[in-house]
Amino acid sequence: MSCYLQPTEYQTYGLAADITDDWITTASSLMDSHCRRTSLNPTQYSERLRIVEGSQTARLSHLPLVPIAPATLPLISTQARYGKPRRGQIPFPLQEDVLWAFSLPGAWTTVDPATVDFVSDTGELIFPLNILGLPYNEVDVTYTAGFATLPSAIKVACAQIVRNAQATPGLNVKSSKIDTLQLQYFSGSLLDATVTAMLKPWVSVRMG
Repeated sequence: MSCYLQPTEYQTYGLAADITDDWITTASSLMDSHCRRTSLNPTQYSERLRIVEGSQTARLSHLPLVPIAPATLPLISTQARYGKPRRGQIPFPLQEDVLWAFSLPGAWTTVDPATVDFVSDTGELIFPLNILGLPYNEVDVTYTAGFATLPSAIKVACAQIVRNAQATPGLNVKSSKIDTLQLQYFSGSLLDATVTAMLKPWVSVRMG
């Protein structure tokens, strides 16, 4: 379960030192829901993507890409194939004949993650050509994304959601446990324009 502020940080980000942890846990959950992802901490995801027509690139949904351990890659496993093309995607019919002749369509090929170029901040992947020098058009990728060290913007957003909740009628009473469903009901006002602007770079662009 995500928790984007630690007790030692409550006062640093403008919260009372005696605030109960369930406020932070619930605020973090609302952030994950808004960002349409499991967590902003390093988390493993799997996606099947179409290659951009006329290129060897695809773009992952969750950012930023992050390795699970030092000296490792954020791409855990990658597969690619030449699937049945969409109408108009094959400019030269002869090329399609060659692909079918070598039984490439539909067959998944393991691609060494080390041969795939990537941009961590944008999630862009650049794949090599297949053994025939022809492009793939569909890929399956398992990767890790999130923050090994959370940026201040995420912590500030979490604290702001808590302050918004404490200022909302019906939520501003102290209790030992917060009603998560009640907070979900008020999520539209708790995640105000300031919070959504801070979280915008990490909202999933495709999945969720």
